[in-house]
Amino acid sequence: MNQINRVAIVGGTHGNEFTGAYLIRKFAQFPDLVTRPSFETVTLLANPNAFAAGRRYVEKDLNRCFLKQDLQDPTLNSYEELQAKSIQSNLASKGDKQADFILDLHSSTANMGLTIILVNSHPLNLKLAAYLSQINPLVRVYCCSFKSIEENPFVNSLCELGFAIEVGPIAQGVLQATLFQQTEELVHAVLDYLEQFNQGKIPSTNKTLIVYHHLSVVDYPKKPDGTIFGMIHPELQNKDYQALNPGDPIFITLDNKTIIYKGASTVWPIFINEAAYYEKGIAMCLTQRQEINI
Repeated sequence: MNQINRVAIVGGTHGNEFTGAYLIRKFAQFPDLVTRPSFETVTLLANPNAFAAGRRYVEKDLNRCFLKQDLQDPTLNSYEELQAKSIQSNLASKGDKQADFILDLHSSTANMGLTIILVNSHPLNLKLAAYLSQINPLVRVYCCSFKSIEENPFVNSLCELGFAIEVGPIAQGVLQATLFQQTEELVHAVLDYLEQFNQGKIPSTNKTLIVYHHLSVVDYPKKPDGTIFGMIHPELQNKDYQALNPGDPIFITLDNKTIIYKGASTVWPIFINEAAYYEKGIAMCLTQRQEINI
């Protein structure tokens, strides 16, 4: 990719994540904020019905509807599945509609701070993530790369370039000015970087980048019937991106018994106690911290 021609900023993929949704509203009202000379910027409220209802989704998690085979399946016609096909048409059609870079804005009830979520290791994505972490030390980079684009169910599967921004902690259906402003600053930094890229003036960055590679997910302690009988241990709550060592407390049961982490090596958990993940059977995601050369 030698030239970025069309950048898409997506918000409200989950309707109760207000930070991204209201940034899209702001950018629609004040388009000059996201206008840059060398490329077109489009904004998209991805799930308007869920946003209007203040819900994560209407029928199905929209950010799990972008598997290639699902987008091509005419029998899939739930509201979100149809939305995904419409978004694909708007952002991934050949010609003028093709987005060269997609920035998807999310928020989390977990203590994720300012997180860049990479779904691939394209050099431009890595360099941009390194730049953002350099200008703002609070930025962390979570890598959940898929083996192929066909396995990626997220909005970002529609374009090789781009990533999601995940900020938190913030309750669902709530606006919080500090996180809103921090997210907007990251959006502007991304757009400015892409403008400089088009001008052949890529900002210099550190040669190394700390990334948190996805390893696995952990469910809550459950009975055979699926009933939860434990919760995140107080010593782990809000400790996203902090080391979890074998033998450290991970859960506490309803009868006050501590469950320890029994893994063989140190991991770095994230998305700890994310409200939206209860239905997915995920208490946290485990990652491996690594310094990579870029």
